[in-house]
Amino acid sequence: MVIGFIGLGNMAKAMIGGILKKELVNADDIIGSSATIPTMERMKEKYGIHTDPSNKAVAKAADILILAVKPISLPVVLEEIMDDVDENKIIISIAAGKTTKWISQYFTKPVKIVRCMPNTPALVQEGCSAVCRNENVTDEDLDKVMQIVRSFGMAEVVNENLMDVVGGVSGSSPAYVFMLIEAMADAAVKGGMQRKQAYRFAAQTVMGSARLMLETGRHPAELKDMVCSPGGTTIEGLEVLEKEGFRGAVMEAIGACISKSARL
Repeated sequence: MVIGFIGLGNMAKAMIGGILKKELVNADDIIGSSATIPTMERMKEKYGIHTDPSNKAVAKAADILILAVKPISLPVVLEEIMDDVDENKIIISIAAGKTTKWISQYFTKPVKIVRCMPNTPALVQEGCSAVCRNENVTDEDLDKVMQIVRSFGMAEVVNENLMDVVGGVSGSSPAYVFMLIEAMADAAVKGGMQRKQAYRFAAQTVMGSARLMLETGRHPAELKDMVCSPGGTTIEGLEVLEKEGFRGAVMEAIGACISKSARL
């Protein structure tokens, strides 16, 4: 099985790293193209994969073709490769907002199309990805796709009408988490802690809190209450967050992402 990548940016790097770490295929069975020669050279040197400046060549060689490009670039790529994709290839697109139906309009024959919405923690094999498929993708095809996507983190199958929601709750949200970590660290620095140490404390706290919820299966409100002693420090901080509209701000931010994704 040959896996092809059109686009060799951060998400492609995360996917290739996971695929090779899990030994789903060998480096010799991965081929990729990029808009720039230096990018291809770096990826070839780092992972030992094959590269080719021609998107058409990558599409022709691949059994599973991953379109790791931005939504704005997808139409050009699809027009370029549409004659090199047959009914047996599986196309995986990670472009936000572009539906399987929208992608299929570029082909004059039935094509197997999968949409995947990963996020940047995939770079450290801690991604959170959603997957949906069109009617041409068999269960066996989907199993192959899920093996690839789960090589760099958690992955679940969702209905396609939820993909914009996924983009809001997991695709864009790492940016908000990083902003939270930065704010927590700034407060610690204000209190006298060295900045590097403050970042470590804040980041580990966020990671540990998420792991606690996932591994115990307990409701986040229950876990929050565990931290809040009567008359203690934590409830004082929570009161400030409630007064400042913390929950509402997060919900509005994610809602804005969902709306933007639907308009792409």
